[in-house]
Amino acid sequence: MSAAPRASSLAERVYAQLRDDIFELRLLPGDRLTEGGVAARFEVSRTPAREALQRLQSDGLMQGYVRSGWQVVPIDFKRFDDLYETRELIEHFAVKKLCGCDDPDRARITAMLDKLDAIWSVPASERLLDGREVAALDEAFHQALVTAAGNAELTSIFAGVTDRIRIVRRLDFVYGDCIHSTYDEHAALLHELRARRVREALALIATHISGSRTDAQQLTLQRLHHARTKSAPAAAPHPPRRMLRTI
Repeated sequence: MSAAPRASSLAERVYAQLRDDIFELRLLPGDRLTEGGVAARFEVSRTPAREALQRLQSDGLMQGYVRSGWQVVPIDFKRFDDLYETRELIEHFAVKKLCGCDDPDRARITAMLDKLDAIWSVPASERLLDGREVAALDEAFHQALVTAAGNAELTSIFAGVTDRIRIVRRLDFVYGDCIHSTYDEHAALLHELRARRVREALALIATHISGSRTDAQQLTLQRLHHARTKSAPAAAPHPPRRMLRTI
C-alpha cells in the first residue's frame, strides 16, 4: 500500500496551481478565496490549503484578512513602476561593473557572456517561440548579469524585484509580441558588454527595460479587461419599453 501524500507535497501542489491561475488570469486581482473553498477544490485538508495561501502571500500575490478569507492582490501599477525603477537602477550598476571589471575578473565575465551568447545570439530559425520558456530565460539572463557584478545584497534584492514583477512580464511573453525583439536586444547588449562600451550598454539596457515596462503594463490592462469581460455574467434581456431611447 502506498503512503498517503505528505502535507508539504499537497501544499506545494495547491500553491503551484493557484500561482499559475494568478499568472494566467484565471484568478483575477481582487478575487476572494477561502481556505475551505481551496481545500474543497483540491480535495485536501485546510492545513495544506492554508500553507499554500500563506506562501502566495509571502510572494505578494495574495493577502489574508482576519475572518474574511483571502484576496488576490489587486495590481498596483504605481508599485510596478517603483519596482521597474529599482530594477533599472540595479541593472545600470551591473552594466557599469561588468564593463569596468579589472583584468583578473575578465575570464569569469567572458565565460558568463559566452553562456548567454549561446542562448541569445542565435539565428532567428533557432530561437525558441514558447512564451513561457522565453520568459524564464529572460529572467535568468538579467539575473546572470546582476549576479556577475558581484554584489550579493543587490543580487538578493533583484531576485525579489523579479518575483514581484513576474506576473506582468510573463504576460508580455505569453500574449504579446516581444520574443524576437528580446532576442535582438539581448544579443546587442551582450555585444556591447563584451566590447566594454559602457555608454552604449547603458543606453541599451535603459531602452530595453523602459520598453518592457510600457508593453507589459498595456498588455496587462488589455488582458484584465478581456478576462473580466469574459467572466462577467451575461445580462438578462429586458422587455421592450415604450418611450425608452437607446443610447
